[in-house]
Amino acid sequence: MADQIERFQVFHLLRESGKLIVTDKEIARRRAEKLVTFGLGPADAAHLTFAEIALGDFVTCDDRLCKQCSRLDLKIWAGNPVAFCEKEGLK
Repeated sequence: MADQIERFQVFHLLRESGKLIVTDKEIARRRAEKLVTFGLGPADAAHLTFAEIALGDFVTCDDRLCKQCSRLDLKIWAGNPVAFCEKEGLK
C-alpha cells in the first residue's frame, strides 16, 4: 500500500482483530494450482485457497467469480457482499 496512513490502519486492524493462520505453503500452492485448472485466475485461486485454509468466508464483487465458486467443491461459503449480509443477518 502506497498510502502510509492506510497501511498503518490496516496493520492496526489486523493486529487487533486478526488471528495468525499457519499453513503449509506447498499444500496451499497445490490447492491454488488445482483451482486454476477449474478456470480461476492465479490471484483469485490464491485468495480462495487462503480463505479455505483460514476457514473464512470468501466475499467478492466479481459476478463471474461468484458463479465459478458456486460450481466448485469449496470448504467454505463464497458469495457477493449482498448475499454475505443476508447470511449474517445484517441490514
